[in-house]
Parts: sequence; C-alpha cells; structure tokens
Amino acid sequence: MHIGFVIYGSLDTLSGGYLYDRKLVEYLRSEGDTVDIISLPWRNYAAHLTDNLWFRPPKNLDILIQDELNHPSLIFANRGKHPYPIISLVHHLRCSELRPKWQNVFYRLVEKQYLKSVDGFIFNSKTTETVVNNLLENRKSSIVAYPPTKRFGEPISEEEIISRAQTNPLRILFLGNVIERKGLHTLLKAVSIRPLAFRVDVVGSLTSEPKYARPIQEFITHNNLSSFVHLHGSLDKEPLIEKLKGAHTLVVPSSYEGYGIVYLEGMCFGLPAIGTTVGAAGEIIEDGKTGYLIEPNDSASLAVHLKSLAEDRGLLTRLSINARKRYLRQPSWETSAESIRNFLYSIAK
Repeated sequence: MHIGFVIYGSLDTLSGGYLYDRKLVEYLRSEGDTVDIISLPWRNYAAHLTDNLWFRPPKNLDILIQDELNHPSLIFANRGKHPYPIISLVHHLRCSELRPKWQNVFYRLVEKQYLKSVDGFIFNSKTTETVVNNLLENRKSSIVAYPPTKRFGEPISEEEIISRAQTNPLRILFLGNVIERKGLHTLLKAVSIRPLAFRVDVVGSLTSEPKYARPIQEFITHNNLSSFVHLHGSLDKEPLIEKLKGAHTLVVPSSYEGYGIVYLEGMCFGLPAIGTTVGAAGEIIEDGKTGYLIEPNDSASLAVHLKSLAEDRGLLTRLSINARKRYLRQPSWETSAESIRNFLYSIAK
C-alpha cells in the first residue's frame, strides 16, 4: 500500500509523539508498505493557518495519515471529496491544554473543523478517544493503539532497584522538552519550598520554547538551585539510559498529556512516576502504588510526595518495584502497530 504521512519538521524530533510516528513508519515499511513523509515547516500557529493557502495533498496515494498536530495547516486541504481516505493520528488536542479559556475556545473551533474533515482516527489512548468523540456529533472509524514503550529493552532487575533505593541524595529526573505544558516550573517550585537532599536532572530541549526556558534558567539561578538542578538538553540512547538508571523517581507534572509515553519508559527503570490528574497520565500511574497524581501546578503536594520518597526508602522501594511490574503489563508495540496496519487496510478498501 502507498501511504502518505503528514508531519511538521523532522521525523527524528525527540518527543513522545514523534517517537510514535517514527516507529509506525518503520513498522509499515518493514511490512512492505511505501510510506512518503510529507513535511510542513514548523512555525507558529498563525503561520500554520496560512499553509491552507498553498498546501494540497499529493495524488496517487492509497491512504493519507496526518499527525493531528498539523491540524491548522490542513483544514482547506481536506475540504471536499477525498481521492483516498484521510486518517488523523491524534496524540492529544491542542484545546485540551491548560491556557486562558478564550484561547482554547478559538483552538477548539479550529480543531473541530479539522476533525470533521477526516475519515477516521488513530488514538494513542482511551482518554484521547473520549475527548475527540465528545467534540464531534458523529463518531468516525477509529482505533486505539498504545504507543511504543520498549525502546530501552528489558527492565532493570528488582535487585538493582532495591540497591539503588538506599543511595543518597534523592535523584529526581525530569524528562521532556522544556516547554510550559510539561510543568518543570512546578517541580522547581516544589524543591525550593521544601528543602531536602536532592538532585534534579532535566533532560529535554531548551530551544523548543525559549520564552519559557529563559525564566526557568533565571529561577534556578535566583533561588540558588544551580548546584542541585542540572540542565542537560536533549539526550538519547546511552546518555539517556544512564540518567534513567541513576534516578529514583520520574517527575513530569504536565498540564496535559494525551498519553505519556515517558511515564512508562521511566517505569522500565523502576521509577515511580509523578504526573497530573488532567489527561491520560491516570491510565498509566496508579496513585500511591506506581507513583502519584497531583493537580496541575500543585507544587505543595509535589513537595510532600518528594519528601516522603526521600525520607522513607521502604516506600520508595515498594513504588519502584510496582512501577516495574506496571511496565511489564503494557501491551507490546508490535501488537499496536499490527492493529494500526490492519485498520488502515480495512479503511483503504
């Protein structure tokens, strides 16, 4: 089958959403399908809306997948009768993110028009499926296919987890691009309001949202956290594995996650995850058992949980072992990818 795949920028971008896209393309190609990457330039939202003046879907495809992130660029291109089915791969909706209400009213209108223009959906979670279906009057053909979470191979052993839990200080890992939605500010406020022996490693791009990253760096300096908080930029492969192995807990208090691959990747290394109650983190994190769920921006509650993990290493050990067990229960990416391919073939007929 000849498949087109619309994305912004490079398929090699380091994020959970792009990992999903990349692994899906790899799987489809390995099964003998031809996949053409159609890359639109990455700009701001207003500029993306102007893409509608010139972008048109290519001809001679059997089916077209569009990463829903590209929705502002594709509304006009999707109008009218489609020469082949158009499927939207939805990681999460922009209008689900935490921002002023008037902005989300606008984004919701634009996204709704886009969602109505496609023929079906690939969802990364049941949460995303529910959010999209609640926005539309009529359901479309769809499939929920969980993201790839086993890029690091087999999980570390329980023996390694037990040994690591006894080391000091508490080592906290934040893994995600330094953008407001990921909530690094919530973590930094938590460690500044409740002093404890800790180290925070921040792994993620500092250039994705410079207007947010600069105040973060200033906060670290002004609150005398430079000796405890280390900004590493983007890491991959062995350098990233080293940070995951050395951490005690993964903290990514996002204002919204459509799924949260990062939480499961941390659990491969026995890291209890701390996320928020908004979005799909609750599909992965069982509060008090494999980690904790806090309200977005709730630095005080996060500080309490970090203090508990630092002072009670028995608690840390139990949550770490539970996190590893949760990782082992996750369905394989091969199962998800095969189901997506079967879905695409059924739609393309």
